[in-house]
Amino acid sequence: MSKYLLPCLLLGALAWGQAASTKPAPNQNSGAATSPAPQAAGQQSPAAANPAPEPPKVALDAAVITITGMCDHPSANKSADATCKTVITRAEFEKVIDAVQPSMPPRSRRSFADRYARTLVMAHKAEEMGLDKSANYDERMRLARIQVLSQELGRALQEKAAQISDKDIEDYYRANQPKFEQAELERVYIPKAEQPMSFETDKKAGETADEEDRERDKRDKAQTEQAMKDEADKLRARAAGGEDFAKLQTEAFTAAGIKAGTPNVDMGKTRRVTLPATQVSVMDMKPGEISGVIADQNGYFIYKLKSKSVMTLDQARDEIKGTLRSQRLQDENSAVQQSATPALDETYFGPEMQRGPMPGMPMPPQPAKPTPPGPK
Repeated sequence: MSKYLLPCLLLGALAWGQAASTKPAPNQNSGAATSPAPQAAGQQSPAAANPAPEPPKVALDAAVITITGMCDHPSANKSADATCKTVITRAEFEKVIDAVQPSMPPRSRRSFADRYARTLVMAHKAEEMGLDKSANYDERMRLARIQVLSQELGRALQEKAAQISDKDIEDYYRANQPKFEQAELERVYIPKAEQPMSFETDKKAGETADEEDRERDKRDKAQTEQAMKDEADKLRARAAGGEDFAKLQTEAFTAAGIKAGTPNVDMGKTRRVTLPATQVSVMDMKPGEISGVIADQNGYFIYKLKSKSVMTLDQARDEIKGTLRSQRLQDENSAVQQSATPALDETYFGPEMQRGPMPGMPMPPQPAKPTPPGPK
């Protein structure tokens, strides 16, 4: 069956996950479906007292897929073809699963096995028709081999990058203490301008804005932005005087003409990675300190640092492991790409365009961009 394996691998790699989940088989000992009766406190449920039996064990050499009417060496007697069979054992089928998706859940394997068997039948028929002797067959198989090898390299690099020792984690933790600081912060957000009114509200239906209107709009915008900056400065002075941040936030939205609910000023435990680059400096404040007015494209911000702590090594372990794995995978991919330099003829291909990842080369995960704060 090895000559049929590649077409099915390509099919399975793309399509097995689309299979619908199969419903569990009903309990053979149960009768008609009924609503479960209430049980007394502390009483063990029937399901817990009588757990469902495990599926029967199947020997590795036992047939799990049988395709009647298909075999590699059919008899010259056509009437005997009906008894011709191709048998796939459990060991052979699980070898296919390991090559395609080792973590495939058991509930998906039946659907995949059905696709696998049907694809074998189609491949067998294609060989009977001589399609494996067509002009582009060998070239397509060569390209498929390149793709599989590229994917295997990607998998090997991922496994190599995942080999991270406890010492690696501890060294990274000690060398990057600021990354694991977490602070209890309060924040006031002041919009950069008052809530804009729809331009059409000052215009009659069908009338368009002329140059004078646009210039007036620019002047009004500059004036309102300056007014909100002055408001931010006033609120910052009041915050430094000890006024409640929730009250200041409400007044900030009132000054901006925003009637929607105000955002929560309590940010909880916050880390540098979750803050925009323009505001990350607040992590360097001392407990009780109030920041200056921080300008951002979205508005103005005032922070108060209530307390600060550092994550323990155990708390940061999984994160560090993921970071190191991502960094090492990126380094390995870069080393592969730099080991050889392709050159394309621009007369034939045209000018260079943005280069994407090679097939099978997973791109390192990108850090999540912080969500701009604003009214909820």
